[in-house]
Amino acid sequence: MNEVVHGRRGFAGMSKERQREIASKGGRVAHLKGTAHQFSVSEAREMGRKGGRSAHQRGTAHEFSSDEAREAGRKGGRAAHARNHAPQNPAVAEPSQPISGQENDLVTSGDEQPSPVSGDV
Repeated sequence: MNEVVHGRRGFAGMSKERQREIASKGGRVAHLKGTAHQFSVSEAREMGRKGGRSAHQRGTAHEFSSDEAREAGRKGGRAAHARNHAPQNPAVAEPSQPISGQENDLVTSGDEQPSPVSGDV
């Protein structure tokens, strides 16, 4: 008779590095196909809370000192301020000052053809 050998087969029998490599490829393909899960803001917030609760229960969560918490708050505030005050389309934004040595007769914005600035038509 055939003897059945029980062991780790398939994904479970692979090294952690090989498992990670295969999973990474699957994730990339899912994003390219558009079938990867896209978390909403509320889903992401809830998952963050869930992870934080779990880490605190296990005792592995980072406990912030008041100085660390203050610095983290400043960093987040700066990032939010920069994000809210960034130009809408920096590729089309014109420089605030002309570049020295260049003609300033014509103005262009993006893909358009140059047009006269003043009544030089």
